[in-house]
Amino acid sequence: MSTAAPRAPVPFGQYRLIDRLAVGGMAELFLAQQSGPDGFEKPVVIKRIRPHLSRQSAFVRMFLNEARLAAQLNHPNIVQIHDLGKVGDSYYIGMEYLFGRDMRRVVPKAESLGIPFPMVYALKIASSVCEGLYYAHQKVDLYGSPLNIVHRDVTPENIFVCFDGTVKVLDFGIAKAANRVEQTRAGELRGKLSYLSPEQCLGKPLDHRSDIFSLGSVLYEWLTGFKLFTGESDVAVMRSIVDGKVYAPSYFRADIPEPVEAILMKALERDRDKRYPTAWHFQQDLDRFLNTYDFTPSSLHLSNFLKQLFLDELEEEQRRLKPQEPAPFSAPAPTTQPELESVLPVEEPSGSERIVAVPVTAAQLESLEALARKHGVPVGKMVGELLSVWLKYR
Repeated sequence: MSTAAPRAPVPFGQYRLIDRLAVGGMAELFLAQQSGPDGFEKPVVIKRIRPHLSRQSAFVRMFLNEARLAAQLNHPNIVQIHDLGKVGDSYYIGMEYLFGRDMRRVVPKAESLGIPFPMVYALKIASSVCEGLYYAHQKVDLYGSPLNIVHRDVTPENIFVCFDGTVKVLDFGIAKAANRVEQTRAGELRGKLSYLSPEQCLGKPLDHRSDIFSLGSVLYEWLTGFKLFTGESDVAVMRSIVDGKVYAPSYFRADIPEPVEAILMKALERDRDKRYPTAWHFQQDLDRFLNTYDFTPSSLHLSNFLKQLFLDELEEEQRRLKPQEPAPFSAPAPTTQPELESVLPVEEPSGSERIVAVPVTAAQLESLEALARKHGVPVGKMVGELLSVWLKYR
């Protein structure tokens, strides 16, 4: 969901930024619209590097490395990256817009409605995640050399279920490839602590079996309702992962079938040599159980279940994809300086490529866009002509 009320679309290269979805430590996410000939429009998500980091070369390199790596992954169970670009000083990634919810929100939503999250849906989602992870783990470059990709952040918030029943793995942004330019410093831990593998906590070299352990932790939580590894501090959580007792899921939920318990305990082996050797083997056991169970859910079943959970939010979600047209031009009264709500990057009148951040209100931004559209000129160029006046009287 948005972190603020929707505003008028802001031009950004070939896109229009409709709404800000989230802000992270390195980047911010926007719901955007991509336009083309003959009225073509397509919703996309823009991941843009944070403005204060755009001039720090180390962060820019990390951002570009993420984009180059993720762009090589083309699989139905992985979010698709389709564009990498730069507007002004801002680097961005354009990715497919997903209409649905991540699992960090799905399970609590079901609980809030008094609906225990069905075991078969948890297993089906985990199976799809395995399929996406296996594809990434086995990915090779154009010359056939393994990329040795490890996601390293398999958590509920990075597992997304679309309203059509499709499951997507998100954010390979901290994945590690052997040929990655920007190497992680020795001993540096990334990822959400409760879902780290033992080898991550110990700072050991990682392979794909680390993701298998993390997915096992996530699935354990979905099935039992309890987070597997907790503690009063970060150190306590990591100590629990490395040395703590892993209770069989039936300890918390007696109706969990023995085959499911065996699958979980194998994925959660602390010795990675005893875990599933690949995500494909993990998936095969999950699918084998589902195929013999009383009810085997399809993507349609999962879709209907999700739509029922978020029925109260679907209309709002669809409304955000149809932003209203900007209001007609109305010159702001030249009295007191209004509270600044946004900044608009524009070209300087001199025609140089340097970008200037001009403070404007949301109402002023709408008016400027309407005026630019009326005269058939880019909003940045039009505002550039007015910039000298603004600089003179600011």
